[in-house]
Parts: sequence; C-alpha cells; structure tokens
Amino acid sequence: MADATDLPLAGAPPRWRLVKVIRLLAVPWRDPFAAMGTLIYATFLLIALFADVIAPYDPLEILFTPDGNLARSAPAGWQHPLGTTNLGRDIFSQLVVGTRAALVVGLTAAVAVALIGTLVGLISGFIGGWVDALLMRLADVALGIPFLPFVILIAGLLGPRTSNVIVGIALLLWPNTARVIRSQVLTVRERAFVEAARVTGASNARILFVHVAPNILPLSFLYGSIAVGWAILTEASIAFLGFGPSDRISWGYMLQDAYASQALSRGDYNWFVPPGLCIVLVVVAGFFISRGYEEILFPKLKD
Repeated sequence: MADATDLPLAGAPPRWRLVKVIRLLAVPWRDPFAAMGTLIYATFLLIALFADVIAPYDPLEILFTPDGNLARSAPAGWQHPLGTTNLGRDIFSQLVVGTRAALVVGLTAAVAVALIGTLVGLISGFIGGWVDALLMRLADVALGIPFLPFVILIAGLLGPRTSNVIVGIALLLWPNTARVIRSQVLTVRERAFVEAARVTGASNARILFVHVAPNILPLSFLYGSIAVGWAILTEASIAFLGFGPSDRISWGYMLQDAYASQALSRGDYNWFVPPGLCIVLVVVAGFFISRGYEEILFPKLKD
C-alpha cells in the first residue's frame, strides 16, 4: 500500500486525506529543528497573549525611585528585571509588550504574502498563456524594487502606521512564493488525477481549487513561516529608522530608542541586546520550521 505522503491530497480517499493532514501537522515534532522553531513561536505567542499580565509596568510610563528621583538607567534587579532606560522606563515591560507588535506584523504580513503568492502562482501556472506572462512580469517588477526603501516610502506617504508597513511587505514579498507555487502547479496539473477530473466534467475553477491547490499548500505554509521572520525584521528596521508608529512599542522601537540615547557607548547592553536577540530568535525559528518540512516538500533529499 502506498504511503500517505505519496498520494495526491485532493485525489486520495477521505481516510488518506486525514492521515496526510495529520502527518503534515506532525512534521515539526518529528524534526528537532522544526520542534525548536515551533516552540519559539509558541513561546512568543503566549507572551504576546498575556503581555498585559506579564509586564509589571506600562512600557511608556516614566518611573521614579521611592525618594522621588527619576529611575533612569537603573541596573537589572528584582524590581526591574532588565533595568530601566535613560528616561526611567522599564525595559522588561517594553520587551514583553513589543512581542505583541512583532507578532501582529509578522503573522498578518505572512498570511498576506502566502495568500497573494499562492493565488498568483495557482492562476499563473494553471491558466498559462498571456495571463502567466503578465503575472510573472509583475513579479519581476516587484523583485526589482528595493525592498526596504519601498516600505519606507509607503510608510512616509501613507503615514507611520503598522497597517502601512504590512501593506508594503505584502506588495514586495509575494513574488518568491508565487514563482515556486507556479512551478509546482505546472507539474501537478499534468498528473492523472487532474486529467480524470477534466474527463468527469469538472470546471477549471473546481480543478484548480479542489484538486490542484491542496497539493501545494505545504509550500504555501513553508513560505508563510519564512515570511513571518522577514516581516518582523522589516518592521524592526522601519521602527529603528524612525518611520514606525511613535506610540507603539516594538523591538525596533526599543533599538531605535537605545541607539538615539547612545546606549552602546554607555554600556547599557541590557537595553538593546534583549530585543535584538528576540528578533534573531524569531527569524531563526522560521528557518527551523522550513527545515523540518523538507521531508514532505522534497522527499528525494532524505537520502
């Protein structure tokens, strides 16, 4: 009997569809790298959900010592686990609340990138002809636009809002997903189960979204997980350059604040190292998860 991963998801019996979906979801726990990436994402997600409970102070609140002095550049301790900034703000509270902003941008942008790239890749690869040529030329144009300057331009023209940063990321990151999805669709559309669907009189829309699309969903998930890290890194870069919302705490905002305050020259490593480490962990987590899905996406690489 064939292995569940060898059967096309759309053409398999219902029992095999369920088995394949379970195997797909279980991949991160069979690979140590993917498991680590999943745990990193899960940890940050829990922190973001319970940020208001975990953070001991308002991240923008200016704190004072019991004797009435400004609690500026206080060292790490029980009261302030990561110390305070030069304005007396609690760094740990900013780090915790910044997790929420990072995940909002990362997850929203990743969904947008995966959705746009998947739809463009499906339509381009399945229909072909002038539609394929037009969509791929649009992808070439998007790939030729400098990424960070374009997002800065969007933020500058439309305002320093999180939604505008997400729009800029989605407009330029989808071509990579679309190109890979398109190449996969070109092979899937020639398989026997697709031809069988055509013979039975299935419409092109039904063939595309019911028979072809399920077989490229793992690739969409893969590029979506990678886009999370890129989106968070971009948001941090935008905030660091001063084009992010001034009233929203993020890891990039913390780095920009530390840079403007010359935290490095003063040796305040507890101010800028934690947010920088969080950004690195999120980006690496996306790579770890994609590494775990190689077994399903590229089974010939197992040997």
